[in-house]
Amino acid sequence: MKLSLSAAEFLNQLQTVTRVASTRSAVQALSGVMISAQEGSPPELLATDMEIGLRVPLEAEMISPGAVVLPARLLLDVARSLPADQLTLELRTSEQDVELISGPATFHLRTLRAEDFPTLPSPSADTRIALPAEAFVQTISRVARSASRDETRPVLTGILMSASGQELRMVATDSYRLSVKQTTLETPLQGSLEANVPARALQELARIAQQAASESLAVSVGQNQVVFELGEIVLSSRLIDGQFPNYRQLLPESVEHELRLSSAEIAGVARRISLLAQKNAPLRLSFREGELTVSAQTPDVGEASETIPVAFHGEPFEIGFNPEFLRDGLESVESDELVLKLISPLRPGLIESPESGDFVYLIMPIRLNV
Repeated sequence: MKLSLSAAEFLNQLQTVTRVASTRSAVQALSGVMISAQEGSPPELLATDMEIGLRVPLEAEMISPGAVVLPARLLLDVARSLPADQLTLELRTSEQDVELISGPATFHLRTLRAEDFPTLPSPSADTRIALPAEAFVQTISRVARSASRDETRPVLTGILMSASGQELRMVATDSYRLSVKQTTLETPLQGSLEANVPARALQELARIAQQAASESLAVSVGQNQVVFELGEIVLSSRLIDGQFPNYRQLLPESVEHELRLSSAEIAGVARRISLLAQKNAPLRLSFREGELTVSAQTPDVGEASETIPVAFHGEPFEIGFNPEFLRDGLESVESDELVLKLISPLRPGLIESPESGDFVYLIMPIRLNV
């Protein structure tokens, strides 16, 4: 295999694909990037950690075909340091290395076993559904923070993704909070899908989509894999086994208080007062006639409070929330105003979009010590 290409192009695509290369697998090839140049198809870079797989096209002149796997992190460091605008990559089979030449610099990089590099899933034409990329990415961004990072409960580390007709919905929960985002599509979908996809895979897809020029995204769901196509970039991911919680049962049918607040104002207050909510201290929301006081206190650190006018009526009460979780919910509402729905100090609170109801964020309270 021998390729000639732009150093900037190589670095740009390598930075994208290296993100999914494994950093902790016992299989050395999984810590590498495959450079593949086959007759009849454009050269490409591939990487996988067995959960997520990524293949990106590489604009290069193919002098001779072949495939090779090189250590991802080392290759990226080399690509960042190249002194010239162009480079050549050549596999030297007898030496079991790749010769990389850029201007006056020459590198010889030992290869990893290409035989150990797995075959990445391909899209399925039978189940492929086209979606608008922008709407898909925006929906991911509204719910991803609620997905669990606790690998002991793998079903909660995913985002439940479903689409049919003109509706795209994503749901995520870590059992302490729940995000539901429903997006109405301009054009009805040709088909439907439902899958619990690892949040990390969807976040990686969103990151790539924001850099890509493609307006459309294709999704094909198999028995235990999902494949996303963004132009010529293909990201695949395993699906998460297990039953995703019935999130509809968690949403209360009625509430005691429904308050309309300025999104920017309440989010700003929460950010400021959270600075004094350290060492697992809660953020306290105290409601009295016509006002809300947000406060926090951490022993040996300090305390803070701020009061804003709100249309609250009824018996005073105080409720506590995890500061980070509350901020995430407040900052996930994209409209100028939000609706805060409360039942009691020991029941979940709801943060919603005001008119459309297309976004719901449920957050469990923290029991307060008086």
